[in-house]
Amino acid sequence: MKIISWNVNGIRAAERKGFLDYMKKENPDIMCIQETKAHPDQLSDALKNIPDYTPHFVFGEKKGYSGVALYTKIAPKEVIIGCGDAKYDIEGRIISAEYDDFILYNIYYPNGGRGPERVQYKLEFYDFMLEKWEALRKKGKNLILTGDFNTAHKEIDLARPKENSKVTGFLPEERAWLDKLSAMGYVDIFRTFNQEPEWYTYWDQFTRARERNVGWRIDYFWVTPDIVPKVTAAPIRMEILGSDHCPIELHLQD
Repeated sequence: MKIISWNVNGIRAAERKGFLDYMKKENPDIMCIQETKAHPDQLSDALKNIPDYTPHFVFGEKKGYSGVALYTKIAPKEVIIGCGDAKYDIEGRIISAEYDDFILYNIYYPNGGRGPERVQYKLEFYDFMLEKWEALRKKGKNLILTGDFNTAHKEIDLARPKENSKVTGFLPEERAWLDKLSAMGYVDIFRTFNQEPEWYTYWDQFTRARERNVGWRIDYFWVTPDIVPKVTAAPIRMEILGSDHCPIELHLQD
């Protein structure tokens, strides 16, 4: 099984840049998309009817902002839109799907870049979701958490850690939440396979940072421990263009 996650920075823009050809070539079993920036009525028929996939879209009240999508070849037992709290669901950030062996969360996490109140909102969102996940784990559920977390965890996960130590996305309190996630048993599966520096998933477009690989690793697959032995690869596809983020993948034994 191949699961792909990608912040496309606008699904309509991605379509113009070859997203449908990418889907056909990569042929994932499950495709998780963040930052669609579109309501379903703004999408082309081609995006709503990719052969062999069932699509599910989540959008917020504000058009052109946030939004997530799930394309799946495998029929889930259940798909849940949002988290049940209007404070977060108004922004259209969450979709989850339960499969036979795991529950998959596809989330576009808040960015703290508009001031202290948004950093606080982001941290509250993190804690709210963690409480939900822990309740599911207590019921014996295995979890796969993916999306744009909007935080680099460790210094190896961004090109310029010292310069960004007081910037949202690398603040101590944001990183501490990822420390807590790890301490509670969740596994950043990319680092199970790759301990090398200079592997990033996001680059600032305005400074042409991608050309110099001055990036951040802020897109993840975090999994619960029973998933780890089933993972055969978790690559970052830095060569794939079309967004200010690149896709990440999770390969599981069938």
